Amino acid sequence: MQEAAGQFAIRVRDLVVGFHRHVVIDHLALDVRRGEILGLVGASGGGKSVLMRTIIGLIPRQEGEIEVMGAPINHERTTRSAAGRWGILFQQGALFSSLTVRQNIQFPLRENLVLSETLMDEIATAKLEMVGLKPDAADKLPSELSGGMIKRAALARALSLDPDILFLDEPTTGLDPIGAGEFDELIATLQRT
Repeated sequence: MQEAAGQFAIRVRDLVVGFHRHVVIDHLALDVRRGEILGLVGASGGGKSVLMRTIIGLIPRQEGEIEVMGAPINHERTTRSAAGRWGILFQQGALFSSLTVRQNIQFPLRENLVLSETLMDEIATAKLEMVGLKPDAADKLPSELSGGMIKRAALARALSLDPDILFLDEPTTGLDPIGAGEFDELIATLQRT
């Protein structure tokens, strides 16, 4: 049974999450295998973002168990150690508006590692290339980017620490059908590589 458990990136058992008396997630069980892409589809307000935020420790749960890469997510200390293993693209990108794209990508590096400026610049350039942005995007502020470029820049930031798991919260919302299709293909390509 332990060997089988190792095949899962995320395991959720009997999860209950709510706000005051309103239950949003009611005894959910979920397994996500390593290397798998899982998309959750549902009505607005159905709990998709609540589930992601609960898994990463931003929203407390009322009941249930969560494991990420075999480590239980129980309290702040466990969540902080597990957080280095995932990247997150929040709704609307959530880039820091006063930082350039390069600085946004470097933010997780500065918070978690001790690297030279040259190496951080190289990593930022590589991540921009991975998500299909040109190098000149690095010096732009988020306000100077299109919606699709914001999503790609936020994805580059989410990938900056080479995470084991990538959480994408409504990654194609606000994109036109062609842009959404291209973004979906980008995610599939990243998963394959």
